[in-house]
Amino acid sequence: MSLHDLPPPRKFRRLGLYLPFILLLLAIVAWSGFWLWARGQAETRMDAAVADLKSAGYQVSWKDRLIGGYPFRMDVTLTEPRVREPSGWGLEAPSLEGEAYMHALTHWIVAAPQGLTFVRPVGGPVAVKGQLIRASLSDFDKRPPSFSFEGVKLTFAPAPGAQPFALSAADRVEFHLRAGPDDQGGVFAKVDNGKARLSGLLGRIAGDKPISIAWNSTLSKMSAFTGSDWPSAVRRWADAGGQMTVRDGGLTAGDALIGAKSGTLGVSRDGRLSGVLDVSLRQAPRALGAMGETGVLPPETAHAAAAVAQARQGTGDVARATLDFQAGQTTLGPVAIGPAPRVYESR
Repeated sequence: MSLHDLPPPRKFRRLGLYLPFILLLLAIVAWSGFWLWARGQAETRMDAAVADLKSAGYQVSWKDRLIGGYPFRMDVTLTEPRVREPSGWGLEAPSLEGEAYMHALTHWIVAAPQGLTFVRPVGGPVAVKGQLIRASLSDFDKRPPSFSFEGVKLTFAPAPGAQPFALSAADRVEFHLRAGPDDQGGVFAKVDNGKARLSGLLGRIAGDKPISIAWNSTLSKMSAFTGSDWPSAVRRWADAGGQMTVRDGGLTAGDALIGAKSGTLGVSRDGRLSGVLDVSLRQAPRALGAMGETGVLPPETAHAAAAVAQARQGTGDVARATLDFQAGQTTLGPVAIGPAPRVYESR
């Protein structure tokens, strides 16, 4: 008995060998096309945003712009960017580096590796350098959008001829802005181990000891906070009934402490702070005495305010009092201690 011959094996089809590589090549080409399209969109939207800012009175410029990050990021590097808003505040830097991942192009991280300079309308420029200076921006569809700033091991140096700045250094500076429910926005700020300039009031109070600042508050009517510049946005917000509710806050300067556990603040038509803060004061007589000695307060006013604080300390060194900001004046208990802080310059 003979066996039938087995059929010859089929030849391996080469298409099956090359198909994965062809699909990978097509995917790379498609992704590259998408990345180039996204890059063009980034340029277009950035240019449109700059045009809108310029039409509103802002000054925006840079020496050079480079967009890269292929294949999985969108990186934007600006050389010598400058921004100046109509009321005089400005920001400039040797370079700014922005980055967003392709799957989250609405979440940007921005860093200033060589430091930055902020310009005050009256005080002049202040150069800021540090181990880390970065910010993040996201949730552009919300009001306010989410914004965070973080600085580590910062130094602050006013430009020649500029007015002094309250701080010369700080271990850490943070600022956060978040949208909340019911047209609210949260504002959080913190300064850790700051060094006050000894020629200023904070330096007189703190001596060689560090100062720290913490602030936690909620703002209402955030949808009304719009305008071509800072003063117009604040005025519109205040006219709509916008207020700041203080959750917690405090300033520690050496042994002195000013703490705020509750309060509601607004802005009057003259651009000054209005409202009431319930505060706790530690070493208040010493701090108020320094204000009188440095000329921040008239000596008789400082003496009267120190007497109020001393009377409210009881057996401890912490006094509880109320700060009222009304009719352009700041009142500690029954004693008027000076003008209310100015939020913006009225025109």
